Parts: sequence; C-alpha cells; structure tokens
Amino acid sequence: MLIGAHVSPAGGPAKAVERGEALGARAIQIFNQNPRAWKPTVYSAEQVEAFREALAAGPVDALLIHAVYLLNAASDDPQIRERTLTSLVASLRAGAALGAHAVVLHPGSAKTGDVGPAIARAGSLFREALAESEGCALHLENTAGAGGTLGRSFGELAALLDAAGGDARLGVCLDSCHMLASGIEIRTAQALASAVDACEAQVGPGRIGSLHLNDSQTPLGSNRDRHADVGQGELGLDGCRVFLSEPRFDALPCVLETPGPERKGPTAEEVSLCLRLREEGLAARG
Repeated sequence: MLIGAHVSPAGGPAKAVERGEALGARAIQIFNQNPRAWKPTVYSAEQVEAFREALAAGPVDALLIHAVYLLNAASDDPQIRERTLTSLVASLRAGAALGAHAVVLHPGSAKTGDVGPAIARAGSLFREALAESEGCALHLENTAGAGGTLGRSFGELAALLDAAGGDARLGVCLDSCHMLASGIEIRTAQALASAVDACEAQVGPGRIGSLHLNDSQTPLGSNRDRHADVGQGELGLDGCRVFLSEPRFDALPCVLETPGPERKGPTAEEVSLCLRLREEGLAARG
C-alpha cells in the first residue's frame, strides 16, 4: 500500500513531491487548479519535466489529482455542465502529462431532482471527458450520502460506471469516512471484507483503484462528511488498522485528507502512525 497525503502544489507540481517527501509519503494527491475557481491550470512543459524528475528521484511513487469540488457532472444547468466538462478534461490531460495514477472525482449531485436522470447526465459527461482525453484513469469517489449527492452506495457507483460506458479507464476511489457515514460498517476485518465483496460484486472486479483514509467525526449512517484525524473519530485506531491492512488494498495509493492538529492537513507524524497501524493490522490478520 502506498500511504500518503493530500498536499499543496503551490509553486508547481514538483513542489508537491517535495512536500510529500517531507511527510514520508509514498503517494500524494493535489488539486490541479484553484479549488475556489473554475479556471483550469495547464502545466508547462518545464513544470511537467520538473515534476517527473522530482518523482523519479524520490520515494513518492504515485500521484492522484483530485478534481475540485465546484464540479457537478450531474447538473442540468448548461453553464455548470460546460464548466465541469472543461475542468474535468483539463484534470485528465494534466494527469496524463504528469503520469498520475488517476483523477479522483466526486460524481456530482442531483440536488433536489430525481437520481436516475442525474446519473444519466453524469455518465454522459464522464463519457465525453474520457473521449476528449487520453491515458489517465478516472476514479469516482463514494460519498457520505448527504442531500442529492451521487455515489452514496455501491449500486449508485455501478450505475454511474454503466452510464459512462464502462470504459477501462473508469474506477472507484473508496473513502473510509464516507463509507462509514453512508451506513457501511467497516470497523472489523470481517465487516470491511464484506463491504469490499459487495463493492466488487456491483462495480466489477479490478475497479477499486485508489483510497482515502479519513476518520469520521460523525457516526455510522450519519450521512455527514466530516473528516477526523486518524484514530480520533468513529473509526478509531482499530478501524484504521483494519482499513490499512485489507489485503485487496495492498497495491493501492491510500491518501490522507485529514484536518491535522492545526487544520493544515496531514502531518509526518500521522503518516508514520498509519505505517505503524498497517503493520499492526497485517500482524493481527496473521
């Protein structure tokens, strides 16, 4: 498992590698554009080369690009749809240029409308974005289930993948906080194994491609997306051990998106804690 953290790309993507190394990360995740603005970032050839050189020279092995939260692939507003498509295509093209493992995306929201048509709209946009880009995978992230958000169940993720045409570049990013908040018990090895079985049965084998490890401030089935630091929430240290040692997660990038003690994001101590928890979890499994 490639354990790492979400980091800032300020100063260029090569700086994100440096920040990941300082945390002891094997995987990093970045936003490839300002998360509060629609304008996509296009990296220069020099920035791409610097990033690839930094990656080759250090211990970081995987990059995830997280699409910004402004995007709503399920929107029925033509302007929001066009902006979402433009941004997602830019993220996928940036991922291809940088050699990213995947672009991770919250699938969108039906708002107050029907879920079925919203899934169809989102799937159509994903299909179009993949057709306008090459090489980089797109991972749909499960959601905590608040409001009309899509992807709150494995069935919805499967429907989204089907609506997008089932392209081989499509996958799923599983977030531990969102799983628990959406009502999926994952705090024991048996419960998590059952959840992964159910996910694979619905989305298909080999579709789970990346992970987010976040503890949850809110309890099972709360449908509230509130991240907590590792071991400081409803998952607890035991639940985090279980998640980090699930055998089918072994080769995947696993990124922390935790608030951190000063609300500045994951720390080197937290990454180190996760490495220890993984070893303890593996030992407990025998």
